[in-house]
Amino acid sequence: MKSTRAKPDATKPDPLAGQDQQDVSAFLTYIETELGLSENTSLAYRRDLIDFAAYLAARKTVLRRSEAADIAGYLRHLQVDRNMQISSIIRHSITLKMFYRYAQNRNWRSDNPTEFMETPHGWRRLPDVLGRVEIDALLKAVNPDHPLALRDQAIIELFYACGLRASELADLTIEQLHLDLGVIRVLGKGKKERIVPVGVPAQKAVLKYISDLRPRLLAVKGLASSRVFVSRSGRPINRIVLWQRLDQIAKGAGIRGVHPHALRHTFATHLLSGGADLRVVQELLGHANIATTQIYTHVDADRLQSVHRKHHPRQ
Repeated sequence: MKSTRAKPDATKPDPLAGQDQQDVSAFLTYIETELGLSENTSLAYRRDLIDFAAYLAARKTVLRRSEAADIAGYLRHLQVDRNMQISSIIRHSITLKMFYRYAQNRNWRSDNPTEFMETPHGWRRLPDVLGRVEIDALLKAVNPDHPLALRDQAIIELFYACGLRASELADLTIEQLHLDLGVIRVLGKGKKERIVPVGVPAQKAVLKYISDLRPRLLAVKGLASSRVFVSRSGRPINRIVLWQRLDQIAKGAGIRGVHPHALRHTFATHLLSGGADLRVVQELLGHANIATTQIYTHVDADRLQSVHRKHHPRQ
């Protein structure tokens, strides 16, 4: 199976060299073709390994010869010297775990230096979650006179109604919409498909955009596209455009720190606070491991504690 991985910019020298370069290339091909991970994930893992290889090079060693102490020192370096966000440190540690497990399986080395390294879940920062008042304000912040108002309204409604990742919404096609049944088919990480219900307000917003605005956007340059969401010129939008547009709308509503993942976090937290089963939320989010979903129970626990402190007579 041929890898679809985006190649590094040929105009820039590859920061990896020699054995490191070969090993990282083989690993990335493996996670794409065998594990089915996305191109974005592959690129993130490559950046992590380049960064770690540079750290090792300064200490006169390479990926194959690194020890557990090197890895522990690197993670401390990310936290203390570079003040990296906890979520990013967790991703770096996962990258290293996967790489060295692969290296051991390929007999590049007899041991796995990350074998007894725990992923620092305890460091995880609780996700940003919007309240219901903020969600209402965000939905009302779309200027109806803006030429892309119907599209933007549909985007926000769908993010909040379905808890989609930015890439999942950007890649959504007309064929994946089954609004007559009240659901959409989502292609998530690892090309895994899931069915997600769509609430009535989101259904109406998407249908209005598809019928009233999308044909006009495609007609600007006579383009045809299967993607649901397109730009002014009729071209498919990407996840970066989604982030930027959502940020602009949120700032107009006086809300900061709003990004697609914040709406995904809000979707999950509001479901759980409304009594949804954790396993159901796991399925809707497309999490392979329920431990990933459980972070939202902590968010809701914080809310419950706040209510308890405010209203209980013995506080």
